[in-house]
Amino acid sequence: MPNHPLTSRQQWIEARKELLAKEKEFNKLRDELSQQRRELPWVEVSKPYLFEGETGTRSLNDLFGEHSQLIVFHFMFGPDWEEGCPSCSFWADNFNGIPIHLAHRDAAFVAISRAPYEKLSAYRERMAWTFPWYSSVDNDFNFDFHVSFNQEQIEAGEAEYNYRQTNILGELPGVSVFCRGEHGEIYHSYSTYSRGLDMLNGAYHLMDILPKGRDESELPRPMAWLRRHDQYNDDA
Repeated sequence: MPNHPLTSRQQWIEARKELLAKEKEFNKLRDELSQQRRELPWVEVSKPYLFEGETGTRSLNDLFGEHSQLIVFHFMFGPDWEEGCPSCSFWADNFNGIPIHLAHRDAAFVAISRAPYEKLSAYRERMAWTFPWYSSVDNDFNFDFHVSFNQEQIEAGEAEYNYRQTNILGELPGVSVFCRGEHGEIYHSYSTYSRGLDMLNGAYHLMDILPKGRDESELPRPMAWLRRHDQYNDDA
């Protein structure tokens, strides 16, 4: 632990009140941003997509269940991979137990990856996750929502991630949100990528209140410390 300034309890209270004022300002700004997010225009999704899951083949409409809103976590797991992405696995560790709460706010939650469902199912069981997970291996869903990229897209300058051109081949993470109308029509309302996914990771938010924070500044890259939860050393 590095050296850190010390103070009296009363001085600490005053400093904490100053920070609290900034935290309240941030929360107000975040509420305003969330409202602007909800007010974004929607785009109708007319392309048919079929996904493979635990209960067989399902359409995008089926993934909503009885709800009018759907959150999709674009989990990085390529068709030829044997394991899911460690970073996406870190995020996915935050999702168990959440779908039941979302269901009571008229929303469904699923993960979607390009790997065949058999691989997803085996990895899901290994990681003891319970949220629904579907394979898009036989459709363009991941490509259409800008989380998977092939060589043809990159060479044509059509590969776009986080709303800018990319030359990354393969899989990247993201979250997309959809709404369903009264007659079954489906609309895309929101997608976020890259650092926009931070708000979905409760572990990172807990680290952010620690004295050391995320403690990644001295690492060769962020999350260089990260392992799948069953791959940490016992003495870590």
